[in-house]
Amino acid sequence: MLQDHPLRYELANELHARPFPPLEAPGFAAFLAIKRPADAAARDRSADRAHLVALLDRHGAPHPPEGANHWYGEIGQHRLKWEQHTEFVTYTIFGAGNAARPFDPAVFDVFPADWLDAAPGVRVTSALIRIEPMPDLAAMREKVAAWFVPESLAASSVLEGAAVVASDFRIDPGGHMRFAVFTEPENSPRRIGRIVTRLAEIETYKAMSMLGLARARAITGPLGAIEDRLSDLVRTLGKIDETREDALRELLRLSGELESLKTQTSFRFGATAAYAAIVKDRIALLRESRWDKRQTLDEFMTRRYDPAMRTVASVERRLDDMAERAMRAGDLMRTRVDVERSAQNQQLLASMDRRADLQLRLQETVEGLSVVAISYYAVSLLGYLLEPLAYRLHLDKALTKAALVPPVVLAVWLFGRAVKKRLIHK
Repeated sequence: MLQDHPLRYELANELHARPFPPLEAPGFAAFLAIKRPADAAARDRSADRAHLVALLDRHGAPHPPEGANHWYGEIGQHRLKWEQHTEFVTYTIFGAGNAARPFDPAVFDVFPADWLDAAPGVRVTSALIRIEPMPDLAAMREKVAAWFVPESLAASSVLEGAAVVASDFRIDPGGHMRFAVFTEPENSPRRIGRIVTRLAEIETYKAMSMLGLARARAITGPLGAIEDRLSDLVRTLGKIDETREDALRELLRLSGELESLKTQTSFRFGATAAYAAIVKDRIALLRESRWDKRQTLDEFMTRRYDPAMRTVASVERRLDDMAERAMRAGDLMRTRVDVERSAQNQQLLASMDRRADLQLRLQETVEGLSVVAISYYAVSLLGYLLEPLAYRLHLDKALTKAALVPPVVLAVWLFGRAVKKRLIHK
């Protein structure tokens, strides 16, 4: 029998693990995103689950399985959707009916105050989403004008006219974003749920991606100071002489600071790019068209949000470019050091050649003197040895010694050459 991969069913079911909640008009959604202030990606995720369980226990609701990163179910008169992400967790409560006062902060009281105080993190964003049946155009105009700031208002018809969504993306006095959804009567609950979920996702990932802008602004000052120092160092690179060691130390310090900044920002900048892409994707899924000559959500993001994301991308490129410049400056400095070392080595080799030549000449001189000294003693010894023979042959002693000098000198010289050749071959 053909065996399945151990993860086949788990991965297949993951595509269906987060269904859109069925919603009807009138209704509401209260949304909350919580994030640890630092090292959120490496946080203890059991604390997130414990916080969820504390809320479920207040309503006697069942707990999610161990290791689960999402949960959807009933809590009292409402439904709760909980999702755990890489850096944050989201809570969305869905309910039927609407408060008499539009976007009443009391709607958010579905999250108990003491439970919020015990949250393992801080609020990234929160939103109130009001769902109403679509009224006539005049009534919608009146409501939108009363609920939102006209300067920032973005409103559009979505999903081929199935609904009208509106928001000004401003935090209201209650501390929440506001979204309005006016839906056609024939829309299914699932379709309304998709629209509301998309709006919550747009707000969440917009807020998370804007953290990258804060990080980019925070490093702009230090980055400018490093750039000035690096530019000064590069300009004087060809003039550096006795201060070369100081320049090398400064270059090493700048490279270390740049690498430290890259380490501190690489995750945030990468996450910002990913979140920005999700925002664009979720807006595209709404399939917007213009409503009542208002700017669409996509136009609002293009005018207000995209410049922030371009700033983050620009700072990231600037940081990468400066790190490359520092690396190139280091390469140039190392090349210069290598060239200078090569010149020093050549001078040293030339000096060694001269010394070797002098040593060779001195050695030859010593060898010549040695031949003379050895020959002298050899002639003297042979003279004493041959003196009786010269006496019998009536030869002059001085002439005998003189006759011994050439062959003895030649023999000593030949013997020295033979010994030298043997030492060289060894």
